[in-house]
Amino acid sequence: MSKADEYTPPEVWRWDQESGGEFAHINRPEAGPTHQKELPVGKHPLQLYSLATPNGVKVTIMLEELLALGKAGAEYDAWLIDIKEGDQFSTGFTEVNPNSKIPALMDHSTSPPTRIFESGAILVYLAEKFDAFLSPAPAARAECLSWLFWQIGSAPFLGGGFGHFYAYAPEKFEYPINRYAMEVKRQLDVLDRNLASRRYLCGEDYTIADIAGYPWYGALVQGKLYEAGQFLDVESYTNVVRWAGEIRERTAVQRGRRVNRNWGEDELQLPERHDASDFD
Repeated sequence: MSKADEYTPPEVWRWDQESGGEFAHINRPEAGPTHQKELPVGKHPLQLYSLATPNGVKVTIMLEELLALGKAGAEYDAWLIDIKEGDQFSTGFTEVNPNSKIPALMDHSTSPPTRIFESGAILVYLAEKFDAFLSPAPAARAECLSWLFWQIGSAPFLGGGFGHFYAYAPEKFEYPINRYAMEVKRQLDVLDRNLASRRYLCGEDYTIADIAGYPWYGALVQGKLYEAGQFLDVESYTNVVRWAGEIRERTAVQRGRRVNRNWGEDELQLPERHDASDFD
């Protein structure tokens, strides 16, 4: 960038609605609803409002894994929230998640119903509710939560940082792409070193840390994020590739990736409602 092209921040920032790239029409600097619309409620205890983005897929994989274990209380209704259409800014959705981000979950098995938002919080809630994929042993629990929150803290650099500037920004600029590519490769190296001596992120047991990490880093090394596999040389992270391949073979993971999709062929989608009987 030449000196003539350098950006000088104004004294007071003002919102330019046209400067946000692919998602400019839905991004805004205020919270709260933009329109009135109630959320649907189905017949099952758990009501999921989401979309099959990496963060949304975390929760559908978790629910399908619980159903695969025979946890009948994990039956759920999955309702599509189309974020490109602004569904997340309805009055009903902002009541469940004031941050207007998917996924969001309502648990109607409690009185009053319990709302849970943010993907990491939902995974912990479900793990504790169903006593699965999170060890009660203090050391193992701490290790699992450490890797879970590592993913929660790291993914914005991958998605909102690298993904935005590499794939979605209206123009390509070398500095932000290089800055975030460096950080994403550092994160992949963190995972690769950890997985060199472990089957899963926390050891021999599959946990919510793996469920959280796979939709982001597994998809990345499998070439399903931003068409950036070659650019980031993802195949060089052999331990991450091995880990991702093993997780991808799980039936519940394959099912979880097919819920709340608004793209692809109809036969690749799962029906809106999901029961434990689907695994019979």
